[in-house]
Formats: sequence, C-alpha cells, structure tokens
Amino acid sequence: MSPFDDSTDLTALRTAVGALEAPSFTIRLANMVGTPVEWALERLPGSSADTLHRAIQAALDKAVAGALRTMDEKAVGAARPKTHAAIAAASGAVGGFFGLKGTLVELPLTTTVIMRSVADIARSEGFAISDPIVQGECVQVFALGGRSANDDAADSAYYAARVGLTEITREAGRMLAEAAARQGAGAAAQGLRFTPAQTSAWLAQIIEAVAQRFGVKVTEKFALQAAPVLGAVSGAAINTLFISHYQSMAGGHFAIRRLEGKYGETAVRDAYRELQARLAQTRGRTAGTQP
Repeated sequence: MSPFDDSTDLTALRTAVGALEAPSFTIRLANMVGTPVEWALERLPGSSADTLHRAIQAALDKAVAGALRTMDEKAVGAARPKTHAAIAAASGAVGGFFGLKGTLVELPLTTTVIMRSVADIARSEGFAISDPIVQGECVQVFALGGRSANDDAADSAYYAARVGLTEITREAGRMLAEAAARQGAGAAAQGLRFTPAQTSAWLAQIIEAVAQRFGVKVTEKFALQAAPVLGAVSGAAINTLFISHYQSMAGGHFAIRRLEGKYGETAVRDAYRELQARLAQTRGRTAGTQP
C-alpha cells in the first residue's frame, strides 16, 4: 500500500523515478551522434584530457559563485529549463567550433548555466537557495549520471550515486554544524547560521567529491565535439542534451528530497524501489519484443 496520501505526490514520484533511472548521458550521447563515445575518447590527446580535468573544478567553483550566490530567494513563476537550455546550446556551438580553446572558454559558462537551472528547479520545489545544505544538494546533482548499460536492473542508479556521496556530505555537514554552533548559545537558539567562510568550506568539499564524476561527462562531451566528423551545429545539440540531462536529474532529485521531507526517507525509498522494479520489468519486456 502506498504511503502517499496525495495523488499528486505519487505522480511526482513516478516522474522522478522515470527521470533518475533513465539511460545515462553517455548512452544518450552515443545514440544521438551515432558514434561510440569510446571511439572519440581513444582519439582524444592525453594533454587535452589533463587540461580539461584542471578546468572542471574551477568551472564548478565559478558556477557556485555565479549562480547559487546571486539568485533571488523566491521564485517568480515556474522553473525555466527551456531558457537555460537555449543559452547552453549557443555556448556549445562555440565550444564545438573552436575545439579545446573554445571548450575551455565555454565550460565555465555552460556549467554556470546548468547550475542556475538546477537551482531554479530546486527553488521551484520549495527549497531555499540561500541554505548552504541546499546549495550542496545543487552541486551534488552534477554527480548524478543515470543508468549505465552495466547497471543491475534490480538496483537503483540514483540511490547508488547518493550512497557514494553520503559519507563526504555527512562529514562536511557535521563540521559545518559544529563550526556554526561554536558561534554561541544565542546563535544556536535562533537556529544555526553559517558564515560565508563556513559555507565556502562546505561547498569546496562537495565540489571536490563531485568534480571527478562531472569530469567524466565533460570529457565525453568534449571528445565527441572535437571529433572531425562533428561541427558547431553538433556542439549545440550536444550541449542541449548535456543540460537536459542535469535538468532531469535535478527535477527528480529535488522532487525526491521534497517527498522525503513530507513522508520520511525510508517510506520514499521503499516506494521508489517498488516503482523502479516495475519500470525495470517493463523495460525488460520491451527489450524482449524487439528484434
């Protein structure tokens, strides 16, 4: 029996499961361009990969400063994923046309646009963007990759990713709370308040943990954009797919977090796994009917 007393919440959960357990960005990218990602990665110079890895954490740092810390606390209307996708597509065309140099210029802009869209979605679900914990959740969305071809159909790709980040975020959160508590009993009585330095330290730990996973997706994206068979138009299309992936992850993640706040983590996780098992069975039957 479902623990949800609101049919709208159950619909939101179904939508979230469908988004979070969808095929990974890597699979969708390969399907879109008709070229295996591995083929493009093999042709990527090692020096380019090293340069990208150094740029990725800096891009996330700039995205936090340029998006999370400059957004209004209250949303005006619904989230605007199409607007953000259009901006990302335009910057992707530049990156695709000018190769690595273009990508290094485009990456901070695209990452900031994605972060702003993620935060916009979080805000539309009722979360306060000024809350450092919510800001950390926005950064963690960049570690969500969807379901890969090697994942066990019985396991949840989403919860597996969350477990991988739990220890890091728990330790960082504990340190943040302790630092805030040391401000004194007066501050504690009013609720913990974090200084900008404390918030920056918290987010730095999250960014460091997320950068490697995000970097895999960025490297795959760049490898295909740099392939000689692709041009500026393909760069725009790839960036559109790139941001839409993270928008889907954000929509699913913050819907789950909102439901957890209402029904509890255990109830939501159990209902999620039940729906995910049904989804896996449906996909299995569909695959079995294909020639």
